[in-house]
Amino acid sequence: MSDQKRDLKDTVFLPKTAFPMKAGLPQKEPGIEARWREIDLYAKLREARAGREKFILHDGPPYANGDMHIGHALNHILKDMVCRTQNLMGKDAPYVPGWDCHGLPIEWKVEEKYRKKKLNKDEVPAKEFRAECRAYAQHWVDTQREQLKRLGIMGDWDNPYLTMDFQAEATIVAELMKFAEAGNLYRGSKPVMWSPVEKTALAEAEVEYEDLTDSPQIDVAFEIIESPIEELIGAYAVIWTTTPWTIPVNQALAYGPDVEYVVVHYGDKRYLVAEDLCYALSVRTGANENGTGAPESSAENVTIYKGSDLAGTKVRHPMHHLGGFYAAPRPLLPGDFVTTDSGTGLVHMSPDHGEDDFELCKAHGINPVFAVQDDGTYRDDWLWLGGSDDRRRAVINKPFNAPDGPICSDLREAGALLSASADYAHSYPHSWRSKAKVIYRCTPQWFVPMDKGLADGGTLRSRAMSEIERVEFIPEKGRNRIGSMVEGRPDWVLSRQRAWGVPITLFVKPDGTYLQDPDVNARVVAAVTAEGVDAWDEARKSEFLGNAHNPDEWEMVTDILDVWFDSGCTHAFVLESGRWPDLTWPANLYLEGSDQHRGWFQSSLLQSCATRGRAPYDQVLTHGFTMDKAGKKMSKSLGNTVSPLKTMEQTGADIIRLWALSVDFTEDHRIGDEILKGVGDQYRRLRNTFRYLLGALDGFIGDMSDGGEIPELELYVLSLLSELDGKLRKAAEEYDFNTYTRLLVDFCNEDLSAFFFDIRKDTLYCDGPDSTVRNAYRTVLDLLFHALVRYAAPVLVFTAEEVWQTRYPEDGEQEGSVHLLEWPPVPGVPADREKWAKLRALRERVTEAIEPLRRDKMIRSSNEAVVTVPADAVPEGVTDAQLAEMFITGAVTRGQTDDVIVAKSTDNKCGRCWRLLPDVSEDGALCGRCDSVVAEMDAA
Repeated sequence: MSDQKRDLKDTVFLPKTAFPMKAGLPQKEPGIEARWREIDLYAKLREARAGREKFILHDGPPYANGDMHIGHALNHILKDMVCRTQNLMGKDAPYVPGWDCHGLPIEWKVEEKYRKKKLNKDEVPAKEFRAECRAYAQHWVDTQREQLKRLGIMGDWDNPYLTMDFQAEATIVAELMKFAEAGNLYRGSKPVMWSPVEKTALAEAEVEYEDLTDSPQIDVAFEIIESPIEELIGAYAVIWTTTPWTIPVNQALAYGPDVEYVVVHYGDKRYLVAEDLCYALSVRTGANENGTGAPESSAENVTIYKGSDLAGTKVRHPMHHLGGFYAAPRPLLPGDFVTTDSGTGLVHMSPDHGEDDFELCKAHGINPVFAVQDDGTYRDDWLWLGGSDDRRRAVINKPFNAPDGPICSDLREAGALLSASADYAHSYPHSWRSKAKVIYRCTPQWFVPMDKGLADGGTLRSRAMSEIERVEFIPEKGRNRIGSMVEGRPDWVLSRQRAWGVPITLFVKPDGTYLQDPDVNARVVAAVTAEGVDAWDEARKSEFLGNAHNPDEWEMVTDILDVWFDSGCTHAFVLESGRWPDLTWPANLYLEGSDQHRGWFQSSLLQSCATRGRAPYDQVLTHGFTMDKAGKKMSKSLGNTVSPLKTMEQTGADIIRLWALSVDFTEDHRIGDEILKGVGDQYRRLRNTFRYLLGALDGFIGDMSDGGEIPELELYVLSLLSELDGKLRKAAEEYDFNTYTRLLVDFCNEDLSAFFFDIRKDTLYCDGPDSTVRNAYRTVLDLLFHALVRYAAPVLVFTAEEVWQTRYPEDGEQEGSVHLLEWPPVPGVPADREKWAKLRALRERVTEAIEPLRRDKMIRSSNEAVVTVPADAVPEGVTDAQLAEMFITGAVTRGQTDDVIVAKSTDNKCGRCWRLLPDVSEDGALCGRCDSVVAEMDAA
């Protein structure tokens, strides 16, 4: 044997790599991202995929307002994962990022600067104000762009789309003209969601609901002065409302035609109310002290009036003594929307401030009176509550609606207030920007009709519903969500009464007729293309109208477009304009948060269905919202937010990416310090897998040099890799990214680190350079490396690049990147999976049986164990020596026992491989294999 006293460390083939165990991602990632910019990686990828099958993900524009938050991060990581996996699978999947730059949030922020300086924004020239809005938006575009690049999102960052680009603004105008020229616009007065604070109409998507517990509720009596039912004359029809401020514009009452009504005697007065709601009214008023809820004076012989019997009945307004508007009798009208779920079964109608109110009153010739102004106050000339007292005029503030406020006080003085309290709990709409309460307010607005017949058949609603059936929604529940919204939505309110946005470039006559002249429209579009929205200026009115139209007969509309129309047009100016030649229309996929079923998904659908007859997308993928670690909504006031910027500074972008792609993003999901710590543990395991591969492949230059047969264990692992490959491809194609990530992590942890690497480390370290098994193992490691680095590249974009450049530094000099590679070719290798499943189960039993001895320090490692296993647990054809190698034990024998029996080996320990073997003469001597390898090395 060789000299036992010599130092044998230099004879062991330990892995060698410069790839560190400590990641140091916050320090490394910026340098990697800078290199990508330097070599223009995105352009190289486009060049490499040119001519391939297209895959188009159209980016929904985030708002250019504030730093990136965790929702931004999740959304863009998912989009990046889609494009990277599609590129990896060989498709041409470009990504053009974009931003929504118009609208109230930006205008509001710019106005804040004026308010702090006590300046009036309305006194600033419009062009100057819009320039400030444009500069504000550009600042946040630039800020968010750098933050998203730092997150590893790959795209055309030097050429993003912005809705405030002149070309984009011109395209939005041109798309509006398509609606106008097709007659799919109208101006009308309808109640719309209105923000008195922001002084503009709001879309449903701009409204959020907040649970309130202190809203007012009042019962008001209207004296019946006319009725075909004589006994009702002199009684009082009772209404219940949670909006006292609408009583000053009441014009009618509504009853349910099929509801049954009775007259209740409280004291010396009679009240008409739905029979089913008598008791509830008595509780609120405290009038029925016995608590029965029955009409007190006629409990045995109650006359029931069907709602339809009330036709022709009229009441007078409680403030009729003011004369004027209040002097006219108010009719009772049949309303199918009236129920007995709450209230009194009679509903007061204010066509200015309710959709049902407006439609019912309109059908009976009753028109709005526009008493409430844009700031939510009554007109100065309004008979009741008009004037200069702001406390009395602010219609939605608490003092105004309080039980002791001006409305209730006046109604109480008139003897009409039966009850008033401020304890009603319900969900109330607020502007999601200003957080202020909103109201329904009837104003002249521009609308897109949902149910008007289109030139080529159907209506916008029916066409959109048909497309909702065609499009694939992931998850499937999205189809019902958007479908129910479109099915029941009102006409689309296009107009906003603000300054920062794309103008509604229409010429209109006083009667609402608008000009439909393609030549005029073309001149307007050309002007906006050259100068942006500032081109829509009264000074250019004659220029736009030309010689064919008299400027005195037409007015220029001063409203701007709903920003959802802006974003709904992005498919037109991004996918169709030709500015981004890599893009095509329609998009394969739209991907946003589930709130966009009522936002961007819907506005894009409606806009495209009206102008192109179909949706601009074939698939819609939605993600849920990120909650804190306890499942609560994140809020700065609660202090439970997680900043992706801070996390990147502390742990790196790849950790955020791994988190985002590990959660079930289709549902609401969580993030927190402990969760991120767990993600960090996952990352370290993946990193260590690559570190091991790099070290084990040190000096590897090709396939097996001796052409020997690949061992069965290697064939089994290759079959596992082939199975993984198929599952990962399927997960990528189905956007099932948490499954994709979990499969990758589990394969590295369970099949490689804890099994394959563990078993073969002795072969790697101690077999000779010409060992067939060692060469086969390294050949399979090479296949694993090339597959795994590609699989991981869309997830851990920085780490995968670091891994690739560590092994192939010359590729860096040639401006190469792991992100230019395609899906790996993986050999389909058959293996006896049942046999290996049986062996792995037995291996787990052996490991569990050894652990108590290791814990009690009877043995220090499994190499010191001699194991007896049940003979019937060993598959046919497996030798004891192969079992010992697989279990990493000194020896294995078979017995008739049902249990695994462990004893300490009495053999000596090899001084090189540290295995306890019978052919080792004494501790520290070499086993036969090691003796031969050392002798060969010495001879060489």
